[in-house]
Parts: sequence; structure tokens; C-alpha cells
Amino acid sequence: SSAAAAAATSVDLTLAAKQRLGGPGHVAAMASAVRYIVGINGGEAAASVPRASRAALMTGRYPPRFGFESTPAPAAMGKVTSELMNAGLPAGAPPSVFHEDLVSQVPPMEEQGVPPEEVTLAELLGDAGYYNVMLGKWHLGETPGQRPVDQGFDEFLGFYAGGSMFGDPDDPGIVSAKQDFDPIDAFIWPILSFAVRKDNEARFTPDLYMTDYLSREAVRAIEANRNRPFFLYLAYNAPHTPLQATRADYDALSHIESHPERVYAAMIRALDRGVGEVLGALEANGLEDDTVVIFSSDNGGAHYIGLPEVNAPFRGWKMTFFEGGLRSPFFIKWPAQLPPGTRSEEPASHIDVFTTVASAASTPVPSDRAIDGIDLLPFARGAKRRDGATREREALFWRSGGLSTVRSRGWKLQVDRRQEKRWLFDLASDPTERQNLSADRPQKVAELQALLDAHDRVLGPRHFPALSEGAIPVDRSLREPYVRGEEFVYWPN
Repeated sequence: SSAAAAAATSVDLTLAAKQRLGGPGHVAAMASAVRYIVGINGGEAAASVPRASRAALMTGRYPPRFGFESTPAPAAMGKVTSELMNAGLPAGAPPSVFHEDLVSQVPPMEEQGVPPEEVTLAELLGDAGYYNVMLGKWHLGETPGQRPVDQGFDEFLGFYAGGSMFGDPDDPGIVSAKQDFDPIDAFIWPILSFAVRKDNEARFTPDLYMTDYLSREAVRAIEANRNRPFFLYLAYNAPHTPLQATRADYDALSHIESHPERVYAAMIRALDRGVGEVLGALEANGLEDDTVVIFSSDNGGAHYIGLPEVNAPFRGWKMTFFEGGLRSPFFIKWPAQLPPGTRSEEPASHIDVFTTVASAASTPVPSDRAIDGIDLLPFARGAKRRDGATREREALFWRSGGLSTVRSRGWKLQVDRRQEKRWLFDLASDPTERQNLSADRPQKVAELQALLDAHDRVLGPRHFPALSEGAIPVDRSLREPYVRGEEFVYWPN
């Protein structure tokens, strides 16, 4: 079999987006056609920031095992954004914190990558005879030894860093939406470029809008490798900021009144079109039945884009461990092997992609290290936990500095050590996390805290300190005014 994977950036790619896009689109069609869906009810990102989720997908391991607990950024960016966030802060609002005294203890952003000692999915499949192609956003290291072609990929076309322009801002065919209320947005517009690189060569300017360019190159990669086993990792950066869309996609969504929302939706429209082109290329080349296609998102939508309903109905955002930051679309399509219409409630995570793809390729996972993911294929074929044929998973874990979370058997405990606050939710009856039961269920809190403590002992301490800690409101976007007494979390980065 061949394998293809697409990683997008926002939970707004789910079926709920179809009305805003003017039709169901290719992603929704894939979901409804489909052989297996774990998305709306059970898909969880391995982290609520892109770098750590991508590291989990590539290794099958919890990212803090090898130092991935946040997203690397230049120290100057952390300092400037913290200062801008604190400027004119309303009375009572929690401030952002920048630890300038810790800068010398943190490696440069470019060196914060997946260690070469880790076994990536590309390396695993390469040893099994697969040809590996990576397109788009890498975000897993920029120094020699950490780049895609050093980590198992035979070809790379994209960008090392976590962001890129989607087009030239001065191009009349590009429509942009700058977020004047967002310090991150103010920082990235001057420093990002519209460029990609082939393997380790010099950067150059794509000849299409970034999303369309990556989609076209994915189709070309499928056509070029149709006669041999291949693994295609297509990592779109859409619809991450900066918000830029093609004029044609923007004009097609005239029913959306808000300019930034219309640009955002137009970005998703382009991504959706690209998914259709990839699926169409598999079908046109006779590969549809024997190719495993996995579609997911690296984290939920961000509060700093200023769109209040982007993660509805869930609370929280990117950079929180509420479901709005973690809940992701998660679809697996493999017509030759997976029965039509299967839907699983088993929680799935990015750490499971490694083991699942290895199973599909009949390749054993490494035995010299802990692999945290499980094989989802039995669940895709309709197995239940009680069947005894599937590996039982007691819990899923998340950690970023002083923030940690565990989900076990329908219960979820979040801990913010900086605030000394806990949230306990019964996801079976309260999937959108409206009722904090921590005061009412102390025994359940203690039970889940014991799981977190045991997991922390396995992970060990954080590899290096966080430089900044930002107060992320749980229930409002950054565009909306501060509400006295609102809930928030401190996200360390």
C-alpha cells in the first residue's frame, strides 16, 4: 500500500465549516464517504501548538519525551509580544510574563528540533522500502541533522520554520487581513517571506498561492511515484496567520460580511480544494483503493485571529488544553481494507499515526524505546475495547511546563500550576467543558492527579525553561474586551 497524510492547522476544517464555504466541499465529502471517521467525537491533537503535534505524528511518542512542550520562537518575539500585550492592560487583567533572565538557558529557535536519535515515520517507512516526500511546513528543526532530508525524507519542498507568507502582499490577486489587535500578527508580517526551498537548497518564490502550490506539487508527487510504494506527508500551513487568500476565493464568499472571517474562510476554501485535488490524483492514477489517507489538524483555532466561533461549540483555543485547543478532525480512508461507514468513539491522537501507519505497512515499530501510540486499524474495522483484540489505553496525556492534562475513561483533569487551579470535566455528559467538578469530586481529582504524577516521572523534567507565559482567556477571542473574573490559563512558551 501507499500512504498519504495531510496535516492542516485548524479545527475549523470540520464539517461545521461547510455552510460558510458555500457547500460541503472535499473534506466533508471525504468524511461522509468514508471508511472511517474519528473526528468530531474522538480526535485529539497531541498538543495544542503545531510544533509538538507534528513531532508526535512523526515519532509516535509524547513530545515532552524529547523536549517538545511548546513552539519555538525568537526570544525577541516573546519579549516584544509580551510588552505589547501588557500595554494598556485593563485593571485586574492577568499580565503576560517574559523571563529575560532565562534567555541564556534556551537554545536558539533554529536548534529546537526533533533529535536525530528519534526514529521518524519517514525513517521507519524508508527502511521498509517506501519513497518519502514531504511538502509544506516542517517546523521540526532547521539545523543539519534535524531537517526533513536528514530525518528520512527523500525529497522536501517547503519551509523549515513554523510560518510563511501565502503570497506577495503587494500582489493584486492576494487579499490580506491584518489583525491590528494582535501583537503576534504585528511581529510576523515584517519578518515572514513568501518562499520555499527544495531539500537543503536556497529558497525561491513559488509561482502560485502557497496552498495551491503545495496541492499542485502533491499531485505531481503522486504521479511521479505511482509505480512504487510511497509516503507523502503534505503539511499545509493554512489557515494559519498571516491571513491571506486569493482574490478568486475571497470573491466567491461574498455572503460573509466580516472581512477577516471572509479571508479566513477563503483560505480554508483553497485548502479544501487541494484535498480534492490530492484525492482526485489518487483516483486518476489507480491508487485510491490501496492508499491510506489520513487527514487531521495540528491544533484548534487560535484566539489571536479574533474569530469568536472558530472552535464552537468547544471552549478554549490553541495554547490551551481545553477541547477547543485539542479537538481535531481525524479521518482515515483506506477503501481496500476499511469497511464503509465505520465510526469509532475511541479517542485518537496524533501519537497514534506512527503505529497505525506502521501496521498498515506491515512494519514493526521500534522496540528499543517507548512508543506511546496505538494501532487504530482494529477500531477502524469496528473492534471494541471489550473484544480483547485491541490494546487498551488507560489515558491520554498533555504537558507544557506548568500546564498538564489527562483524559481517562471519559474524565479529563486540567492543572495550571501557576494559578494552582484544577478543572475536572465529565466529557461523557459535558463534552464542551462547561461544569468544573473539581470541588465536587475530590476522589476523581486525586485518581487522575496520580496518573499525571506517574506520567511526569516517566517524562522527566522539562528540557529547558519557557521564556514567556501568556494569559490565554478561555471564553473570548483576543479581539473581544477583557471580562473581569474570566477564566484563563497561563501558556508557557
